[in-house]
Amino acid sequence: MNKLVKLTVVACLFLTTGGRCAQDKIHHIDQLPQLHQEPQHETVSKRITSRFLHSHYRQFALDDTFSNQIFDRYLNMLDYSHNVLLASDIAHFAAKKTEIGNELKSGQLDTPYALFNLAQKRRFERYQYALSLLNKPMVFTTNDSIDLDRTKAPWPTSEAELNKLWDAKVKFEQLNLKLSGKTDREIKDTLNKRYHSVLKRIIQSNSEDVFQLIANAFAREIDPHTSYLSPRNTEQFNTEMSLSLEGIGAVLQMDEDDYTLINSIVPGGPAAKSKSIVIGDRIVGIAQENNPMVDVVGWRLDDVVALIKGPKGTKVRLDILPAAKGSKHKTVTLIRERIRLEDRAVKVSIKTVDKKQVAVFDIPGFYVGLTEDVKVQLQKLATKNIQSIVIDLRGNGGGALSEAVSLSGLFIPSGPVVQIRDNNGKIREDSDTNDRIDYTDPLVVLIDRYSASASEIFAAALQDYQRAVIVGEPTFGKGTVQQYRSLNRMYDPLLRPEWPILGSVQYTIQKFYRVNGGSTQRKGVKPDIVMPTVSDSEETGESLEDNALPWDSIPAATYTKVNNLHPLIADLSREHVARIAVDAEFQNIKQDIARYNALKDKKNIVSLNYDQRVKENQNDDAISLTRLNEHFKRQGKKPLKSLTDLPKDYQAPDPYLDESVRIALDLAYFDNKNVNNNEIKN
Repeated sequence: MNKLVKLTVVACLFLTTGGRCAQDKIHHIDQLPQLHQEPQHETVSKRITSRFLHSHYRQFALDDTFSNQIFDRYLNMLDYSHNVLLASDIAHFAAKKTEIGNELKSGQLDTPYALFNLAQKRRFERYQYALSLLNKPMVFTTNDSIDLDRTKAPWPTSEAELNKLWDAKVKFEQLNLKLSGKTDREIKDTLNKRYHSVLKRIIQSNSEDVFQLIANAFAREIDPHTSYLSPRNTEQFNTEMSLSLEGIGAVLQMDEDDYTLINSIVPGGPAAKSKSIVIGDRIVGIAQENNPMVDVVGWRLDDVVALIKGPKGTKVRLDILPAAKGSKHKTVTLIRERIRLEDRAVKVSIKTVDKKQVAVFDIPGFYVGLTEDVKVQLQKLATKNIQSIVIDLRGNGGGALSEAVSLSGLFIPSGPVVQIRDNNGKIREDSDTNDRIDYTDPLVVLIDRYSASASEIFAAALQDYQRAVIVGEPTFGKGTVQQYRSLNRMYDPLLRPEWPILGSVQYTIQKFYRVNGGSTQRKGVKPDIVMPTVSDSEETGESLEDNALPWDSIPAATYTKVNNLHPLIADLSREHVARIAVDAEFQNIKQDIARYNALKDKKNIVSLNYDQRVKENQNDDAISLTRLNEHFKRQGKKPLKSLTDLPKDYQAPDPYLDESVRIALDLAYFDNKNVNNNEIKN
């Protein structure tokens, strides 16, 4: 899903303590504010436009074509699911589409503000209609369904068509609550509070909300990693850069349907440790310790965050609606922790297979000091009988470029690691300048679709140098560098003392290239041995973005390969394929892939029939229980009677890591065999 449209549809102020909206509070459409830009927005718009036009890596013109694209993106940010505005509303603004560029340059943002005000009016009307549906009987016996992805659907042409969409939307939310165990009375009360909460947020929207939306429509049309941060978001960004996170260890954002979405998970944090929360899950309720669960759908993001945060060591319960479409709710209890990013150190474990040992380096991020930590661990392993090493970069979103370069240097002789080109076409090489190699034995690097940026640089370098065998799935494909700049000027307080502190921008200034000349942008790093996964490359990664910078190449750097692994990879692949063909866990993965492919075209179509949904959930539970018991049987353990009997400290198998370890042992075997053969020949 495009990151752009995941931005909150309406970033509005939500002031009530605890966020609960009194049921007897009536909101009227005449309470809606007619928003206009504030005095500072003209200057901020000019500064943003100038910065992007002159300093961004992508060379672009703010012409009619680009203005059209900005308008369309802004429109989709206002109405992502195409269920608020009418086609006639959009047609009313058609003549203004080509003016957006000029409005941004001049700072006179009349069109974006007018369209925002209209969208707010329509949204208010929609939630009033949704409230009216709560007085009708709930019927879940029909065979209707809802399409959860209307991003490419045409806008409705009539109010009757809109009503039909909202009938399904409300029914979907009612059914989700019913499946979570709520009574009809509780369902009505929950949705009544939820919809009133949204109405209140709409009424309390402000001018900065509009400016933030149009500025980000402009920024994200340039590329996915360019953005405008409001003064409030700038403050939050600076706080995060202090290297301290507190709470559950997850990065949250609002999705298009006013749900709080898990955008990423901090390795080592409470959310990661729970193994019950994954990226894409939605938080629909929050409870402190043993207090009642508070529904937070429709809340402003910072209010959700405030409710999640709390003193270290205290418990918070989350009502989670899993990422999988149609899944049932689950409650996850977490203990809050203070997470310091520098504590996310590399972890080393020893895996033993047939009395042979492989060291696994789990690297969650390229933090400052990583290379030294790895070097220390390598020294500790020198006295052990280690056959090979696996470096696990799954879920590693990157970090310090300098660490990617220096870490590569532990495994290769001196030489270039990555090439970087700026927007003027100037190319520089970042190199390892130390001839010392700290580890010379067999090496495997495990990657997945969430390995990005610095992870890709490291994996690509070891692949190009033929130093390691890369296994797993293709990486994310983020091959760009961003720069952060404040929009404040030192003279602003003197000339404009009445202005608030201004926001900031983050924009792309450089692009990464492998030493072989190819970019990691879009394509990422393709493993030498690709493992089967259920994840769809069309749904995750840089290539999914409709405006991601393109893949290209530059001349290769001068470097010398340290090995020739290609002949070995054929042998390793043969052994890998034979092994997973009979491995129980990979057979489960194969079944999941077949099931996913069979339902792929209907993945966003969810039944609104209660019995059907219960049956689907029961089937999912039955599959999970069967697999768990098969796993327990292989371990000589007693079977479970139900999923509720699963121990809280249960560690699920990790077939990808297990197979990587076996590949590492195969690599050591074939590598040693080649050495012996060469010695015999000599």
